[in-house]
Amino acid sequence: MEVKNMWEIIIKGGPLMILIILASIIGLAVVLEKLWHLKRAEINTKEFMTEIIEKVKRNKIIDAIDMCNATSGPIASIVKAGILKHDRPRVDIKQAIEDAGIHEVPRLEKNMGILATIAHISPLLGLLGTVTGMVKAFQVIENKATAFSPVNPGDLAGGIWEALITTVAGLVVAIPAYVAYNFLISKIDGFVLEMEKSATDLINVLETRRDDEDEV
Repeated sequence: MEVKNMWEIIIKGGPLMILIILASIIGLAVVLEKLWHLKRAEINTKEFMTEIIEKVKRNKIIDAIDMCNATSGPIASIVKAGILKHDRPRVDIKQAIEDAGIHEVPRLEKNMGILATIAHISPLLGLLGTVTGMVKAFQVIENKATAFSPVNPGDLAGGIWEALITTVAGLVVAIPAYVAYNFLISKIDGFVLEMEKSATDLINVLETRRDDEDEV
């Protein structure tokens, strides 16, 4: 029978199509949420750090903290943690920044495990659908053989449809999910790298500032 619409394809795919569709919806939701979150966290790090360092050098600590409060994202948060310890030894500043990073990095990576799971299980669900579809096809053959009735292609169509559709659906969900996962991971790694660089720059500036004050 000719497939006329998407609903008919879903029905022909069998019960496992429901799980594959559910996985696709969850995966899309995670991707959209992460893109929105990373977009909000994105700032011009070079420009931000230049202004922060300038304020710290001029001893405008309050202004630097206010600037961090007015800036969203993990970089501003860890920089603020370091500035709040500006009058403490280097090890204390570094520890404060690391503690802030421990809270910020999991926020960046939130729900990435779900997306990775979807990318891995979707083709497996498709494969399972292939197996169940072939089992149905062979059951038809067995029943026909028992009844001494000839088997025609139409008798096997249901099982073959289920086998093929679930395989295609699983791959259609898995491939974009895997690509999106790698893209988002690269974006998160970029944030982490910028956080580490910003933290190092801030620590060096605060240490230089303290040395200059000691000399005076």
